[in-house]
Amino acid sequence: MEFLFTKIVEWWDTPKSLDEKMKGLKRKLEELNAVKVDMESSMSSELHPRKKLKKEVDLWFTNVERINHEIQDLEKKIGESYFFLRGVYYKGNVLKKIQEVENLYQRGKSHDSLVVDNSGWIGQFLPTTNLIGGAVEIYKKDIWACMMDDGIGNIGLWGMGGVGKTTILRNIHNDLLEANRFDKVIWVTISKGFSIAKLQDDIASALMGVLPKKGNKVRRAGMLLGMLEKAKKHVLILDDVWDKISLEEVGIPEPTSGNGCKLVLTTRKERVCKSMGCKVIKVNPLSDDDALALFLKKVGPEVSQSPTLVSKSRLVVKECAGLPLTVVVVAGTLKGEDDPRIWDNALNELKWRTREVEGMEAEVIECLKFSFDHLKDEKVKNCFLYCALYPEDFEISKDELIESWIDEGFINEMYTRQQMKDKGHAILKKLIDNSLLENAKYGRVKMHDAVREMALSIITSMNPPRYIIKEKLCMQLEGLPKEEEWAAEIEKVSLMRNSISEIPTYLSPPKCQLLTTLLLQHSPISRIPDSFFSNMPNLSVLDLSYTLMECLPNSISELKNLTALLLQSCIFLKHVPSLSKLQRLKKLNLSYSRIEEVPEGMEMLVNLRYLDLYVETLKEVPTGVLPKLSCLQHLRLISIKAVEIVSLEKLECIFGRFKDIDELKTFAQCKKSLNIYHLQVHSYDSFYIQEDKGIEIRESEICGDEILLPIDVQQLNITKCHSLRSLSDISCLKDAVDLRNCRIEFRQGIESVLSMSFSFSSILFQSLERLYLEYLPRLSEVIKVEGFGSSGSPILAPPAATFSHLKRIHMSKCSTMKKLFPHWFLSNLQNLEEIFVADCEQLVEILAVDDDEEKGTDKIKISLPKLRWFCLRSLPELKSICSKSGVMVCDSLEEIFVQNCSQLKRIPPFLPLHGDGQPYTYAPPSFMIKSSREWWESLEWDHPNFKNVLQPLWQEKWYFI
Repeated sequence: MEFLFTKIVEWWDTPKSLDEKMKGLKRKLEELNAVKVDMESSMSSELHPRKKLKKEVDLWFTNVERINHEIQDLEKKIGESYFFLRGVYYKGNVLKKIQEVENLYQRGKSHDSLVVDNSGWIGQFLPTTNLIGGAVEIYKKDIWACMMDDGIGNIGLWGMGGVGKTTILRNIHNDLLEANRFDKVIWVTISKGFSIAKLQDDIASALMGVLPKKGNKVRRAGMLLGMLEKAKKHVLILDDVWDKISLEEVGIPEPTSGNGCKLVLTTRKERVCKSMGCKVIKVNPLSDDDALALFLKKVGPEVSQSPTLVSKSRLVVKECAGLPLTVVVVAGTLKGEDDPRIWDNALNELKWRTREVEGMEAEVIECLKFSFDHLKDEKVKNCFLYCALYPEDFEISKDELIESWIDEGFINEMYTRQQMKDKGHAILKKLIDNSLLENAKYGRVKMHDAVREMALSIITSMNPPRYIIKEKLCMQLEGLPKEEEWAAEIEKVSLMRNSISEIPTYLSPPKCQLLTTLLLQHSPISRIPDSFFSNMPNLSVLDLSYTLMECLPNSISELKNLTALLLQSCIFLKHVPSLSKLQRLKKLNLSYSRIEEVPEGMEMLVNLRYLDLYVETLKEVPTGVLPKLSCLQHLRLISIKAVEIVSLEKLECIFGRFKDIDELKTFAQCKKSLNIYHLQVHSYDSFYIQEDKGIEIRESEICGDEILLPIDVQQLNITKCHSLRSLSDISCLKDAVDLRNCRIEFRQGIESVLSMSFSFSSILFQSLERLYLEYLPRLSEVIKVEGFGSSGSPILAPPAATFSHLKRIHMSKCSTMKKLFPHWFLSNLQNLEEIFVADCEQLVEILAVDDDEEKGTDKIKISLPKLRWFCLRSLPELKSICSKSGVMVCDSLEEIFVQNCSQLKRIPPFLPLHGDGQPYTYAPPSFMIKSSREWWESLEWDHPNFKNVLQPLWQEKWYFI
């Protein structure tokens, strides 16, 4: 009897134990899929033309897809099996899957890089400007002829600074990429800060390679030589060379007719070209006519329409020495001026300046100074000169630069920080319009080297000297400037991006009573003596960001005039001395340091405007500290208490995390008007907010009526919140009229995005532009409505405003979704531009037509007038984009991408009738359709013309997106 009882208990416990293990398996699978999403996000940023996906990563993605399918099948089999036999048959399978998922999870976490070099990549197109003048075209033809001549290996362009050498060669560089005559085209800027090691590193980086930092010189040269030989027939362009370079010492192969390689350089010195065996091409100044044409193009159309100003323009241009740079800079200075007396004064100034100096280069400097002097506002001039503190040819982040101008006090205090930033952008635009700064890629600006020389000439002419600027010349600076250089009158010192690792204790502290700015960022400095700052009573800005400091010297505590203390990404910094005396401090950035407690005396920083304590190791900010910082405008913390920020009346930007939904509710109820907030609720993890005002709710078991959002929210992310069935359950969404971006992912419960019923028919998502739906296993409809009439249309149709601004829908891993959008809802989607659907196992149709409409004789018009991009990937059950009774009207369509959709056999007609009445005889030449050859050849066509017109526009492609 006891034996029988034991067996009954065992039979009862086994299925219960199996259920627990199955729950554990699903939790692990969820973690694995989260890693997959992170890897896909990383892949989108890492994958560019010069890179391709690693085979092992490609296989990992395939295995993750496979394991998802297998676990789904296993769960179905367990659900259909007899209760007491589940454990007997399936326990081993579940344990095996748990181990397999764990292995995939660990492998996914171990991938440092997802991509490898793409051998088919030739080079990166460079930003450039259109060239003006017949002489310029002759230079281009001469250079191109040399490029195509096997007998010429080395080509050198020389001419004075600002004559246009770099611009001409950038155009040639881009032409070479389009011509596809070489295996690689490599561009490296040398500048005065030349060293063999840096040149080697820059060339290796351009080839996506890495050389050992501390290696034997000969060995490094040999490694680079190997990289360049692998690049086969290549063009190496060295811009702004100042002295002869030994190709052997660097590791550059000598160009020969045998290897087909080319070495091209620009320089100001003819002897450099000759010493390197170049075919010499001299770039001369522009002719008077070409210079005038360039000037009139840059100064604006109003001048061209005034004969008087055109006449004066010709005289002004003569003072610019025919150099494109000076022509453009002077034109920028006079742009918008229509008073002839202003032009006469400008002409007199230019004549006076150029007559006072000797030599062409000095004349150029004086022409550029003319533009500087006409900035008028002293603070704008200071903003310009500040850019010279950065190394030559350095590309400066616009946001970083404006923040620095604010720190320096070049931008006057205003009511809000945003107003100060706006003023910074206006100054930046003025400097760019005057060609004193140039736009660079990725939201950056840079100084032309000749313009920087002008700025440095102004700085060095100051008497007494007020600046110390040390940059990497031949070898990076490894120690401080000499004691005699630290003059008492020095105000600004820039030692950024050098190799200073330590300040010895035996050095006397610099005696710089007037020093206001000390920039030491991006240096490997790890130790500063305690007394170093003791003789710098007026120090206002101290930047030690990206250094290796572990603790700061105690003398920082006495810097009572300090307004900005910047310690961002000091990843070893654990100790900061007391800040209680730094009551003028306006900005404190300790993000990504290793401090565990807030610095002592932080509650005394009553003038603090900007506080960044985004530090993982920081345990907490003691209660009561933040409310005392009443001037705060910008706040970034990992953990924030809503009640503590309510009283911060000047707060404009906040970034961080609330511990629960009640904190979010407190924040929303206070109706605080902020310019920017990026807030995560509940679980701490990395999150991505694209809009200015965004909320992410993560791993929270909440119901819709528990959520209260700020009415001005622009982005909403909901992740791993399994209780919600539909976003219609979140009643406060009806007030979120600015919501533009919505992301829903990893939710077991959601069945529809919107659910329209007679009890709920509010207008939602009237401003939404982007909708992302990922890993939603129960999602069966985007929009669900209650009741249908005899015509197949819903009795309760969604309001016309719902989704009316939607531009992009991205849906993946929604395993029960069968139809994306019903036909009757398409009238709401007239602004839709992109459709991306992937990995939805049961999806059958994209744009669904009802059965009653299908039986009719008339063609159903499916109008998506702004649709540009249509991507379908890994949809095994997909049979149609729309039914045969549907005709798509997509006049803006640019690309269709199809991958792994084996049952899709038809592309619906979307081309207009041509003028001769024949159907499908014309498609825009810009249109593309990309797929595998096998899928393309399996298609069935409504009309032979349709295939014939698309065939030239089809491309065979297999890749991840």
